[in-house]
Amino acid sequence: MSSRRPPLLAAVVLALLAVAAAVTYFGAGVAGTQEAGAPADPAGVPDGEPVARVAAQVEPSVVQVNVQAVQETPMGTQEGEGLGSGVIYREDGYILTNNHVVEGASEVNIAFADGTTEQGEVVGTDPSTDLAVVRVERRDLPAASFADADLVVGQMAVAVGSPSGFQSTVTSGIVSGVGREVPAELTGGLQEASLVDLVQTDAAISPGSSGGALANRDGEVVGINVAYLPPAETGAESIGFAIPAYTATSVADQLIEDGVAVGPYMGVSLTDLAPETARRFGVEAESGALVAEVEPGGPADRVGIEAGDIVTALGEEEVRGSGDLLSALRRYEPGDRVEVTVLRNGEEERINLRLGEREG
Repeated sequence: MSSRRPPLLAAVVLALLAVAAAVTYFGAGVAGTQEAGAPADPAGVPDGEPVARVAAQVEPSVVQVNVQAVQETPMGTQEGEGLGSGVIYREDGYILTNNHVVEGASEVNIAFADGTTEQGEVVGTDPSTDLAVVRVERRDLPAASFADADLVVGQMAVAVGSPSGFQSTVTSGIVSGVGREVPAELTGGLQEASLVDLVQTDAAISPGSSGGALANRDGEVVGINVAYLPPAETGAESIGFAIPAYTATSVADQLIEDGVAVGPYMGVSLTDLAPETARRFGVEAESGALVAEVEPGGPADRVGIEAGDIVTALGEEEVRGSGDLLSALRRYEPGDRVEVTVLRNGEEERINLRLGEREG
């Protein structure tokens, strides 16, 4: 996905979906880091207080990111500032955050839970996953542990961040769903493509929470908070989203190592199979990801996938829409071979495809 500029505050306020960032005229948020081993068992937390125990474990690893930027607008050059939340990824100064937090930033400062601050440098960004890594010149930071187990709908979830600048704010709830998609049209211009494969939670996420931690009852980070549905605009209550830990750690490692993140791609443009779309393409399927365009010479084109094909499965993963297909692709690496099941002219075909490489 190509780079983008955050909109003015008015556009953010009017958006159907608010990306979880406190802003003056652009989105901003904070993220965290990783270390091996389980979090230390907090002292002084009463028995029977699982949320307090998680908070005591995770809070030292969550930071506030303060951003300054200069942006060209229809009213001329404007300077603005924003803040958000985040998590320390590595003890040697690497911090994981959202791309929309730091995009266009001229200056980034990190405020730690111990009251100290450090100037940060953006190491790399990946707009397609809305992730970025910032580095500070500091060692022995309290890096967070990231979970590697699958999430279960209904399990406890604790969010830690800086909503509206209130640093180290803790909210709790459950994992409400997994594999969720937030369409691009709901992000008010902060995302040019859908956010996919997200963790949904009812733990309160607000402006300024962006990039903060979503943790399990063991104090492990299971997601990086990224967006929420504002009740005033949508009528939705307690619907927030986080980027899952396996995506966050994979992208962070690549950004730290190479400054860019790569991912698998098929070389197709997709759309959901809405009834009107099915009629236009003359297909009878009720669900799937419709191939709207095929990139000439791309991986899909080389194996004969055509515009109008309906992808119903990728490997063993069922595909009910474009979000499902994009989520399933995250499980693979560039160069992997995968079986793509498509419907064409009412007939099912299985096509073996070698995935290409997408650079963020």
